[in-house]
Amino acid sequence: MKGAAAEDRAARYLEAQGRELLARNYRIPGGEIDLVSREGACLVFTEVRHRSHSRYGSAAESVTPRKLALMQRAALEYLSRELGRDDLPCRLEVLTIDGDVNSGTLQLLPLS
Repeated sequence: MKGAAAEDRAARYLEAQGRELLARNYRIPGGEIDLVSREGACLVFTEVRHRSHSRYGSAAESVTPRKLALMQRAALEYLSRELGRDDLPCRLEVLTIDGDVNSGTLQLLPLS
């Protein structure tokens, strides 16, 4: 349930920034995109990471190269399967929450 609360906060934040939320928890075998949104003509694929405590590192530090590769694969699958093409303007990003899920520091990190 902790992950769902972080995704809820992230979705509210992105919508407040003017984004249109298109999908949540888009899954393919071996990968998932937490949030898919549209910002103007660009599709944005967002991984949400939350860490209550820093003893195991920050939320940003929890994003591994393997996770990024799986995220990219899921994003390409979304474009192909849901929109019928893979040449649309898009980008990947990570939204991190460090501390309490409702009041902790939120940071948006562009990846591509």
